[in-house]
Amino acid sequence: MISGPSPALFSGLTPALPPDGNIAPPARTTPSGASPSPRGGENADQVERVRESAARNAAANGQNLDEAQLKELSELKARDREVRAHETAHQAVGGQYAGAISYVFQRGPDGAQYAVGGEVSIDVAPIEGDPQATIEKMRVVRAAAMAPAEPSAQDRSVAAQAMQTMLQAQVEMSREVTEERGDERPGLSRQASETYQAVSRISEPDLGGNRSVTA
Repeated sequence: MISGPSPALFSGLTPALPPDGNIAPPARTTPSGASPSPRGGENADQVERVRESAARNAAANGQNLDEAQLKELSELKARDREVRAHETAHQAVGGQYAGAISYVFQRGPDGAQYAVGGEVSIDVAPIEGDPQATIEKMRVVRAAAMAPAEPSAQDRSVAAQAMQTMLQAQVEMSREVTEERGDERPGLSRQASETYQAVSRISEPDLGGNRSVTA
């Protein structure tokens, strides 16, 4: 991840499932029985081995899951797949501007750990002195934010900020062209400026050089 003032994340933390199987309200703290993964991403093979080992131990100990536990386990497995697909989409499209995936895990009734939330930092800072490069970068950032099948509210916020930065860069490019030609072309500059201002009014304030996208 390219460092910046306040990291922005493509993230979404899903809380631990209560005994009755209903999902509790979202919280950014690590759920009971959950453990955060290392910032550099976790070893998928190792996690799978832990799951298999837990399943074997459960079978060896004669552990049987009741109906409620089976339902919870099914929901955890589905959430795990959803979270991993969501964050992987952000990272794959974000390329050099996306950081490592960080997951939050919850222990299932079978003793294995399942991803219930995650985040990917992304660099949303403009490229100083190069509006064209900024435009190209913001296209990638916006695409990364909207890459998952179901972008979160935070994802859409990051996409809106990228669009705002891109339009501002277009205004700067228009001004540079006018200055180089030495002529007056107020129409183009005014149109770009008005578009930028319109987007600025509907976008959230700039939150720094890095943002996050969430599941």
